[in-house]
Amino acid sequence: MLTLQTFIEKINSRTGFTGFLNYGEPMSRHTSFRVGGPADLFIRPDGGIFPAYAALLMESARNEGVPLFILGGGANIVVSDTGIRGVVLDTGGWHGAAAEGAELLVRAGTPVDDAVEAAAAAGLGGLEFLAGMPGTAGGAVWMNARCYEKSLSDVLAATEILDESGARLWVPARPEDFGYKKSPFQNRRVLILQARLALRKRPETEIRREMEERRQDREARGHYRYPSAGSAFKNNRDFGKPTGKIIDELGLRGLACGGAQVAPWHGNIIINTGNASASDIRALVSEVADRVKALTGFILEPEILFAGEWDG
Repeated sequence: MLTLQTFIEKINSRTGFTGFLNYGEPMSRHTSFRVGGPADLFIRPDGGIFPAYAALLMESARNEGVPLFILGGGANIVVSDTGIRGVVLDTGGWHGAAAEGAELLVRAGTPVDDAVEAAAAAGLGGLEFLAGMPGTAGGAVWMNARCYEKSLSDVLAATEILDESGARLWVPARPEDFGYKKSPFQNRRVLILQARLALRKRPETEIRREMEERRQDREARGHYRYPSAGSAFKNNRDFGKPTGKIIDELGLRGLACGGAQVAPWHGNIIINTGNASASDIRALVSEVADRVKALTGFILEPEILFAGEWDG
């Protein structure tokens, strides 16, 4: 039987692997909620080998039946307390952003805030709404990150991916392929490598003024007070009001399950008060959704993604 160690050693010997590799790596170190059990194998290739390494890893995992989980910034996921089986591929080593005229080319592992800073330094406006947002550029493309009535797809020109066959190709962004926190990549087994963003020339002072306003607003909303994933549930225009307001009006602020709690200051933020387990968070998400459905008939869709092994 092929062991995970044998599996990865074959790949590493072919690629001259450099980077970070660890067996049993706690996923709590790599998620904004600060929860999650161990990954069987956690690997972060250096940027110099990342595309070729990722292509070989994806092909080998598919051929050998080895589970493969791709990790961005861990800002929108809850990993189960038992962790993730197989290999976790962390994109964090593949980072960097560069301006090309009025466009910004951003590698998938680049922190979102770093991409915003790079755009500002180049005098390119259009990403200010993402200032202060956690996560990586790849994750932002994958989920079509949205805030302040703007979505990443509004400025996305094209996305480079490793497709299902391992081919490296650019996919033009078509508006009809994107929706509210939806992208076409959510339904495919592909790896986002980088994004080309179509921005516009703007005075850097104006860009930075708006960036600071967004960061201050996020801080005022309590996004950074405790470990969390930001919004716990998606908004639905059919409900007539934001999800946070619905939860607030039902008196669910402060509702707790173990160490997880609906933020006392915002109904659509669930926080880790310090000792929450992943199971606490999932149970609280379910409890809030059940209560909202019972009292209003509205069916909330979690924005948080649950990864790893879960009972039920």
